[in-house]
Amino acid sequence: MSSSKGLSLPRFFNYYDSPLKLVSTADGGIAGWRLSRETGGWREAHELIDRVLFQGGDEINGISRDEFVQLTEQERGRCLRGEGAIFALYETVRAIEDTLREERRYPTPREQALIRGVRRRTFVMFEEQLQQAGDPGADPTIGADPS
Repeated sequence: MSSSKGLSLPRFFNYYDSPLKLVSTADGGIAGWRLSRETGGWREAHELIDRVLFQGGDEINGISRDEFVQLTEQERGRCLRGEGAIFALYETVRAIEDTLREERRYPTPREQALIRGVRRRTFVMFEEQLQQAGDPGADPTIGADPS
């Protein structure tokens, strides 16, 4: 793990259409975590730290905290199926997106706000469950309402 000295963390990336976050470790280092599309949890991605910070590339983009939350939940909602409140909310977003596709239109500002709000909420809910299950990369505070 690299040192976080002089580097503002956390930092968020869209790495080949996959959410990636760099966070501080307790010992002053940096940890990299990439979304697992199979579980919705986080898998270690320490080997990508130097690549995203210093090499870059067309498929590696720094993104804001909110863009990270939205991308993470877009991927979870697309890749995961299950029961319970989180999955019911994923279904709600999927239904809105299906309607938009069928009607061949862009979302209204209200629909955009609804989708963004639901995704912020599901991010926190999912991260809390991951944290309770012991996922070391989970952090529900990332999804805190930016307002």
